[in-house]
Amino acid sequence: MDETTVNAAKKLFDSKKKSFASDVLTLTGGTTFAQILTILSVPVLTRLYQPENFGVWALYSSIISIISVIVCMRYEYSIMLPELDEDAINLLGVSFLAIGIVTILTLAIIWFFKELIINILNSPQIENYLWLVPPFVLVNGIFLALNSWNSRTKLFRRLSFSRISNSVSTTAVQIIVGVFEKKTPYGLIIGSLTGQFVATFILAGQIWRDDRNLIRKSLNWKKMYEGVKRYSKFPLVDSFSALMNSISWQLPAFLLAAFFSPAIVGFYSLGFRLLQMPMSLIGSSISQVFFQRASRASSRGTLSELVENVFKVLVIIGMFPILVLTIVGSDVFTVIFGKAWAEAGVYTQILGFWAFVWFISSPLTGIYLVVEEYDFGFRYNFFNLATRFLSLIIGGLLGSARTALILFSISGIVIYGYLCLKMMSYSGVEISKALKIVFSNFILFVPAGMILIALKIAEINQILLVVFSGMIIGIYYLYILKTDTSMKKILKELRA
Repeated sequence: MDETTVNAAKKLFDSKKKSFASDVLTLTGGTTFAQILTILSVPVLTRLYQPENFGVWALYSSIISIISVIVCMRYEYSIMLPELDEDAINLLGVSFLAIGIVTILTLAIIWFFKELIINILNSPQIENYLWLVPPFVLVNGIFLALNSWNSRTKLFRRLSFSRISNSVSTTAVQIIVGVFEKKTPYGLIIGSLTGQFVATFILAGQIWRDDRNLIRKSLNWKKMYEGVKRYSKFPLVDSFSALMNSISWQLPAFLLAAFFSPAIVGFYSLGFRLLQMPMSLIGSSISQVFFQRASRASSRGTLSELVENVFKVLVIIGMFPILVLTIVGSDVFTVIFGKAWAEAGVYTQILGFWAFVWFISSPLTGIYLVVEEYDFGFRYNFFNLATRFLSLIIGGLLGSARTALILFSISGIVIYGYLCLKMMSYSGVEISKALKIVFSNFILFVPAGMILIALKIAEINQILLVVFSGMIIGIYYLYILKTDTSMKKILKELRA
């Protein structure tokens, strides 16, 4: 091979590498902006709506989330697999048929079992909004299917723009309606539906503009039937596992509502949402890069080194701010969201360490796929659902929402801790090394933690305490970036 050919090949490889990085940054940038806007809107929304309104919205969102997992019968994931775009288009058609079937079934269930649903959820307020579930399921399903097609075509700018549009329109409608309808959750619910509709309409319009000729030419009933049979494992196998995982995440909202009240659900949903949102953004970004690197490292025999390095990054990023929040959580919520939301801050303190263990283990979950231990995922999801259910039931029977969440948090720490250790074992990382990383970062937190506890005991002004806590977190990150050479090296490797 001559030098010219080698240089041309190198340039092509570099351009593809840059294109991949650009696509990831475009997608992540849109998601980041959307989440920042959502977080900034929360202090306004908590002053427009009451905790019980947030609770009804959380129940409504939980219902939508569970149905949305199976709305396409998981055929949306098959769209990425065929070599030919024509075959993928027919799988998009299959996904739309599935959406229609599931939407009709949802409408029938709500029509015939509305009273039962209201009684189980212990939320009479949700009766007026159940009729909005089927249209939300329909719109959400269409978005999921189009999202998969969009990922196949690698036009990530479309998706980034649709996510931003979703966040802007959702926030705008929720605030505007909230000004006039403060005593109901209508603005929160209709704002979510509006945002999803706008995002879906924009994405659908862009896809139809660019791909309508391919869609018209390719759709074929026979090809769709062949696609249904070829990828039958998605609805028959993957749906159950995905549904089980989704239910486990939505379980607290349902059981807290059943045993207590929508207000308790509102406190939980706000606290959990603000815990999960930034950590999920960081964790998913690391997961996206990590899974690609893990597959390559496994074949090279360097998986243990990669996992240890990524684990260290996760601990460094997540431990310090979470431990700060476990001390001053109620103060943060009182200052930023108002006195009515202090209980949500307490729930955040209860759930804080569980959120940290989830954060450091979740991005590593893909290891069991890399090492081909496929049965682990099902077993893990089953025990996760079972322990969450038992924890919340016991707390509910004892009549204490805080006890329910404490047990929920403890069970989560155990399950996700086991997940983390198991992933370490699969990748060949010594458990002692992982514990050493955790302990060394905890020691780094101890001086700051002692200061914050002393200030709490001294009953310092809450605003000053929150500001001081923010400053401590900022100083910590500056210190890490300036002094931790391994952190710089790891981040550089992940960008490579």
